[in-house]
Amino acid sequence: MNSISGKIFIDWGAFAARLAPVEVIDEPALVKKRSRDFFWYSPILNEELKGCFGDLVAVPKTVEEMKHCLQVAHDADVPIVLRGGGTGNYGQSVPVEGGLIVETTSMNRILDVGDGFVSTEAGALMADINRALQATGQEMAMFPSTQDIATIGGFVAGGSVGIGSLATGALREPGNLIEIKALSVEEQPQEHVFRGEDVLKVHHAWGLNGVITEVTLRAVASRDWIACMATFENYRSAYAAGFAAASANGIAPKMVSVVDARIVNYFPRLKGHLSDGRDLLACYVPAEDVETLLDLIAEQGGQLELTLGDADREAAGIPHVFEFCFNHTTLQVLKSDRSATYQQVNVPDPSDADALVALREDLGDDVWTHHEFIRLGGQVVAIDLPIIWYSGKERLDAINRTYEEHGCAVFDAHTNEVERGGIHTADYTHLAWKKRLDPKGLLN
Repeated sequence: MNSISGKIFIDWGAFAARLAPVEVIDEPALVKKRSRDFFWYSPILNEELKGCFGDLVAVPKTVEEMKHCLQVAHDADVPIVLRGGGTGNYGQSVPVEGGLIVETTSMNRILDVGDGFVSTEAGALMADINRALQATGQEMAMFPSTQDIATIGGFVAGGSVGIGSLATGALREPGNLIEIKALSVEEQPQEHVFRGEDVLKVHHAWGLNGVITEVTLRAVASRDWIACMATFENYRSAYAAGFAAASANGIAPKMVSVVDARIVNYFPRLKGHLSDGRDLLACYVPAEDVETLLDLIAEQGGQLELTLGDADREAAGIPHVFEFCFNHTTLQVLKSDRSATYQQVNVPDPSDADALVALREDLGDDVWTHHEFIRLGGQVVAIDLPIIWYSGKERLDAINRTYEEHGCAVFDAHTNEVERGGIHTADYTHLAWKKRLDPKGLLN
């Protein structure tokens, strides 16, 4: 069996045999398919990574099978890439050096549900976790807009915020991640258990410093969530209303999104439900807070378009409102036009709508803003995930500089290197644990 990657030249047939009884996939087309994630959101990453493939896929179903995969790869000095649902945007699931792809989706058991927590294997889908919690009157504290196909291990390894982060903060904040179990990559893989603040030693390291096998997360009481959509004459008004809704004492939303009217044109499943040419405010609020939100929308000059519980939403054939927020917004545009891309930007003062107007004027017509509100350290924060009509790296760099000149922090979505993205500097705790749990540096 030849090397698919063209980088690792060993007897892949013999290597696959040593992985038995673990299921393996060696069909080149399937291996190449599992060598991709959503890096194509970025034209820069697409050019860098589109030719990177693994050589073999292993699909362990238990922790013992996972240990066996790691042991065999360690003995043969074969690079390893962990893959969950493949929903990452930066090439986290791409085997840049070739080698073995270990797919975790068959390690998907929900192990325990208790008061305020849920424990699962790393390959469990977050939609399945939410369904299991709902049977006990609970739900996940937060989840990404890709919950139907994203695994919890992938979210913990590479994610940070999601739907619910306006109520409960980022994943890294105290109490949201309760426990992580991870395996080392060595001759005899060892299990390490991280609890409390120690979870940060492996969280958000993109799976580079240990193989996450189990996660225990915070669960919260279920609420009757209502999707509310309102439109405004201009983006400033929609944004100001969004900040007011995110900050109001009498409203407890778990999601508040503001979307440029030009982006809304790319939401075909909302056609006929929203007024044309108006900027969108989309929220998830508890049923008991809807009237307060509607009063706020009216005070801010908005026009209510939709209020939908799940039954009404399904009857109307409308997707979950979170399918129009976070990076699902980007996906909706990319479905129609692959010349679009995006960026990730932190707003310096989320209360200053006038500063946003000045920024939008300086950015130009090829940048369409889209803001999400979350909480960090108890404070409301605004994140811009704009649609950018890509015309080259030089223009993208100029857009980044414009954001920075306005005091914004740019967390570059167009790199697959941790230090070139949002972190900017090396996390020495992560590096120390990588050296300890992956002494040969095989996780890539």
